[in-house]
Amino acid sequence: MITIENLTFRYGARGALVFQDFNWHVKPGEAWSIIGSSGCGKTTLLMLIAGLRRATRGTIRVGNTLIQRPRPETGLILQDYGLLPWASVWDNVALGLRVRRFYGPDGKHAPRYEARPSRQQTQQIVDSWLYRLHINEQRDKFPGAISGGQRQRTAIARTLALQPDLLLMDEPFSSLDAPTREDLQTLVLSLQAEMRLTSVIVTHAIEEAAILGRHILVLSALPNTDTVIVSNPDAGTPGYRSTQTFLDKCNELRLHLGLKP
Repeated sequence: MITIENLTFRYGARGALVFQDFNWHVKPGEAWSIIGSSGCGKTTLLMLIAGLRRATRGTIRVGNTLIQRPRPETGLILQDYGLLPWASVWDNVALGLRVRRFYGPDGKHAPRYEARPSRQQTQQIVDSWLYRLHINEQRDKFPGAISGGQRQRTAIARTLALQPDLLLMDEPFSSLDAPTREDLQTLVLSLQAEMRLTSVIVTHAIEEAAILGRHILVLSALPNTDTVIVSNPDAGTPGYRSTQTFLDKCNELRLHLGLKP
């Protein structure tokens, strides 16, 4: 699904070198977490995969697509939700579908193989996701009038309404309280399994990385040259958060990050 070969990236002609001859491969359907200290390149890597930044050297492919611009089959969920404050919850969820209806299957705003959604289809898709994510009662409210958890559910609904095959998430739950964060982590796990999504989440939280990633990419001091991967096959299994295996995995990640268990 994602193939990164000899990636080199720096900010500007003389900026910090973030990645140098970096290689990474993600198979279809895998669930990954990316973790590392602040400033190590986690979000930069996600933006490169999303096509929002361009590599200085090397290649990034998602499926059969060489990434040189955003790819319509890729979904991106941001920390600050990215909602339109003047639009209702319903209209925010419908936004991507309306864009696709306007442009048609041009390969840039919508996949070439996807039919232009009708207004009736858009209505049905949006309504189904509002019910699925338990935000239908907020459908006519504006983002400023709902909770942080409801805003993030709106952002998730807007993204998944487009049926992506790759889901990228950048610190999506960091500003939420613990119960809401755990509830949304469980939701993402169930949706990832249900839709057979390939998912990559960037997080600062060791526990979140261990909950959401069956494979965990650990980034370190700049520039990143080696691919450090921690296997975490029990992620997503019922009750995993309460097991000794989970605690041991968190301690393993702390060691990789140079922290004491």
